[in-house]
Amino acid sequence: MNKYFKILKTFLALALLFSIQTVSFSQPPPPPPPTIGHGAAANQPGGGAPIGDGMFFLIGLAGLYGGKKLYDLRKSPNAEEL
Repeated sequence: MNKYFKILKTFLALALLFSIQTVSFSQPPPPPPPTIGHGAAANQPGGGAPIGDGMFFLIGLAGLYGGKKLYDLRKSPNAEEL
């Protein structure tokens, strides 16, 4: 009896797994850009977020964090010569 329920649970789990694949579909692709609009080649999709300034900010903060860690390490009374 216990073996029967184990086989039934496995079969139902596999049936549910395979039935979900047929029900779930992906999102349709975005519409193409308009043929008329502002600019020379109309509106182009994607891009526009500058990452250069954020990268300098991130590197600067990492340098400040490292400098603070070194300062704290040298300032501690148990610090050896670095």
